[in-house]
This record gives sequence, C-alpha cells and structure tokens, in this order.
Amino acid sequence: MLTKEELPDCPVATTVQLIGNKWKLLILRNLLARPWRFNEMLRSIPGISQKVLTDNLRALEADGIIHRTVYPEVPPRVEYSLSELGDSMRPIIKAMEAWGQRYQQMAREA
Repeated sequence: MLTKEELPDCPVATTVQLIGNKWKLLILRNLLARPWRFNEMLRSIPGISQKVLTDNLRALEADGIIHRTVYPEVPPRVEYSLSELGDSMRPIIKAMEAWGQRYQQMAREA
C-alpha cells in the first residue's frame, strides 16, 4: 500500500498511479470475473510477458488490490483474486468497459 508520502495530492492521480497501466487494467478485468492462476492469466492477456505479469501482480498485491493464495499442494497451486479493496474498483472498470463499448460502436458507425 502506498505510504502517506507517496500519495499524490489529486485523488484521480492516486487511482491512475495504482491501476493506470494497460496491464494492470487487463489483470483487473480478468479478476472481476473470478480467481485466476498465473499461467492461465498469462495466456489470456496477449502481448504480456511473464516478467511483466509477475511485476504487475506483485505491485497490485503490495497495494492491497489483489490477494495471492498459495495452496499447500504438490506441485504448489497459486491463485490470484481481488481483495475487498480491489473489488471496490468494480464500478470504475465497468464504467470504462461501457465507455469503450460506446466508443467502439460510434467508430463502427462512422
């Protein structure tokens, strides 16, 4: 989670800092539906590398937006899911989805 000193003055800037890259938004899009395992998420996001996915998952976890659950199995199974804080972003991402759909429709009609 960001420290008090790391928080921007602007609330919009805070949100952008936490989820403002395309990879984090696509990760959150997936996690809105259900928990995901690493490899299935890697396959579901075209163009993302293993390192970039790992880095973004770690950042989202450190910021308290997602949970990482390790199951004591052999081989170990790890699942990522939204935390309560992450789930509170659902309306933001749904609004972005609705806006994107309207834009796509307008572009097709032009």
